[in-house]
Amino acid sequence: MTQTQRKALSDICSIPVRNPFDGRIVGEVGESSQAEIAGAIVRAKVAQWEFRRSTPAMRRQLLNALAAEVAADAENLARIISSEMGKTIREARNEVRRAQNTLKLSGDAATFLDGEALHCAIVEGGADRLATITYEPVGVIGAITPFNYPLNLLCHKLGPAIAAGNAVVAKPSPKAPLAANRLCELAVKAGWPRDLFQVVHGGAEAALSLARAPIDLLSFTGGPAAGLALKNASGLVRCLMELGGNDPLFVLPDADLGKAVATTIGHRFEIAGQSCAAVKKLYLHKNIEKVFTEMLLAAVDEVEFGDPSLDDTDMGTVIDLPAARLVAERVNASISGNGGRLLTGGTHDGTVFSPTVIADVAPDAPVIADETFGPVIAIRSFTDAHEAIAEVNAGAYGLQAGVFTNDHALIKTFSRDLIVGGVMINEGPDFRAEHVPFGGVKRSGLGREGVRIALREMSETKVVID
Repeated sequence: MTQTQRKALSDICSIPVRNPFDGRIVGEVGESSQAEIAGAIVRAKVAQWEFRRSTPAMRRQLLNALAAEVAADAENLARIISSEMGKTIREARNEVRRAQNTLKLSGDAATFLDGEALHCAIVEGGADRLATITYEPVGVIGAITPFNYPLNLLCHKLGPAIAAGNAVVAKPSPKAPLAANRLCELAVKAGWPRDLFQVVHGGAEAALSLARAPIDLLSFTGGPAAGLALKNASGLVRCLMELGGNDPLFVLPDADLGKAVATTIGHRFEIAGQSCAAVKKLYLHKNIEKVFTEMLLAAVDEVEFGDPSLDDTDMGTVIDLPAARLVAERVNASISGNGGRLLTGGTHDGTVFSPTVIADVAPDAPVIADETFGPVIAIRSFTDAHEAIAEVNAGAYGLQAGVFTNDHALIKTFSRDLIVGGVMINEGPDFRAEHVPFGGVKRSGLGREGVRIALREMSETKVVID
């Protein structure tokens, strides 16, 4: 093959990464073939076989070493994240901080992967027998991550996997793959065993190739359609899937309205509304709807949006132009065909979508009926908490919900009756602590993330009776 032919092949097999704000190419990655993905799995199996006998102390040391490298490279990582997916530099710095915490908590959790001993005297002939229950690594984990948190969501898969003694082959979103590459480089710098953590690249075909490969567990964060395709492709392999949410925030008359407004703004306009647990549907009690809406619009006017690289920018871009156009279509359909009133926003300049608020939104309007990945607050009003809960429960998703009230009886009602994975009291649905279980029901996914529970999810239970 000539040099010209090799360059042409390289150009065909490379994935350019563009800054969503200005369209500049900020990097590129090589697209992984099916054979290359298979080779990565083979190498990972060899590395994991050697690593599976490592002690919790050794795993903790590796994770803490990587966390230290992330800390040392924090500003560079933040710049990578901001430039590849349009998150503001302040948001990107916060993601890097959270990623360090995720890795350190994973290291801590490795020391608590303890089993238990059960006497067998409850069954006939078991009086002198003892069951010892331990947790062993599953093997090789395929980790497929989205564009919106390209570093921390990868750490949420990588950290518990390594803490449990596994190897990881990760495939980040082709829209934001550079932070994953840098994390892999930092793992080498931190002294990680060769091939214990590898990164492959590509789109849907690469994801399917990874799912079909002889992995031992598939961890995926993305949409329901892609999740179902990967579940079908993976066969009997165990799957952990976080598939998004259409998350409500309820505000009751006794709530701290100032805090509720700030939370709505912060949770919905963070990364331009592209968070799975962001406030998608704002349920306002009739008694406070007018005053809350006035307070909300005043706060929206203060949001600085635009160039994500600037320190004073509050909200950056959506991931690409097709995403912006899809959000605009949903907004327009919710107004023209479903009676919604546009209170502010609703337009976009390229990938910069203006903060948007729509009132009087019908329950079947596109911005209410399905997850909208963009900076759109859709307002529903209610008087009866049970009816509002029933409306949310009738939807296809069940990730998280937020409730602002100090009424203990209502707190119990919302906590008990909402069919979701998590209920946040006097907080938005997007609140998350790295060590706490996170995930949903229905179309929102299978299993849970969160360092401590993911450690068990990524382990096999072994019983020895003697």
